[in-house]
Amino acid sequence: MERRNLGQSGVNVSVITFGAWAIGGWMWGGADRKEALDAIRASFDQGITSVDTAPAYGQGLSEEIVGEAIKGLVRNKIEILTKFGLRWDTTDGEFYFSSNDNMGRPINLHRYASKESVIFECEKSLKRLGTDYIDLFQIHWPDKTTPIAETMEALNRLTEQGKIRAAGVSNYSVEQMEEAGKSINLASNQVPYSMINRGIETEIVPYSIKNNKAIIAYSPLQRGLLTGKFKPGHLFAEGDTRRGNSFYTDENIEKVNTFLNKLRPLAESKRATLSQLIIRWTIDQPGITIILAGARNRIQATENAGATGIIIKPSEMQFMNSELNKLEKELFKD
Repeated sequence: MERRNLGQSGVNVSVITFGAWAIGGWMWGGADRKEALDAIRASFDQGITSVDTAPAYGQGLSEEIVGEAIKGLVRNKIEILTKFGLRWDTTDGEFYFSSNDNMGRPINLHRYASKESVIFECEKSLKRLGTDYIDLFQIHWPDKTTPIAETMEALNRLTEQGKIRAAGVSNYSVEQMEEAGKSINLASNQVPYSMINRGIETEIVPYSIKNNKAIIAYSPLQRGLLTGKFKPGHLFAEGDTRRGNSFYTDENIEKVNTFLNKLRPLAESKRATLSQLIIRWTIDQPGITIILAGARNRIQATENAGATGIIIKPSEMQFMNSELNKLEKELFKD
């Protein structure tokens, strides 16, 4: 398994990191705990040593499952990435949105990252994860109600106390990263990126390359759309946020599948799945340090890990990008 450094932090992680959003069930229409545990353990068996989670993923459930999965393992052989700053248990901060938890109960989420809140959340995460330190602690979303310097001060304190090894951000703009950089040496920025969602290439990628900041790409398969497994007319479960999302209209599913069918022979020539080919494409893009690949079961986890064994030749990359450019001209038209 390939490994890469998160900026200048000294934290070295597997280039494919297990993304634990889906196993929390929240916003994914539920999840099976046993299969989630099997998926994480299968990832470890395949050489994936890193897991990215967050308290908000199932209101603590994802972190608890990760904690159960790593119990008994040699702690310094795995890397735990988690987050803070998206709370459902307070009205402080900036209101984010309303949703239902895994039991169907309404919750209100707030972006909140005061110094006290960051330290409080760290302690909660450590307990749920069953560990005494976190390898990368990331703010989940920007909090407009708290000065960035205050949030970073809390991260500096946690670093000094040995409770976190490195500090990162998620969904930050270049301007916000620059402001944070006045107070702390950030390791990374976790942002959405996929073949059909490439907005970060304009500013965030050039900035990160220039300043040696890692980019952690989430949703590289566009939450399943780029697997080719969805067909027009697909019905997402109640509570699944893909339901009604513009990415998943029948028209766009059909356009994406047409594109994927053009790539299918290339994947087959490498004895790979479409998912593996696309994960490899994403890993190979300039500025992308690692990608988060979610899995609901052992089979999906094993498939994800196999992507690192693929080599895309320059001519093949040119072909893929050419077909992608054609898709971009047609996709998501108003």
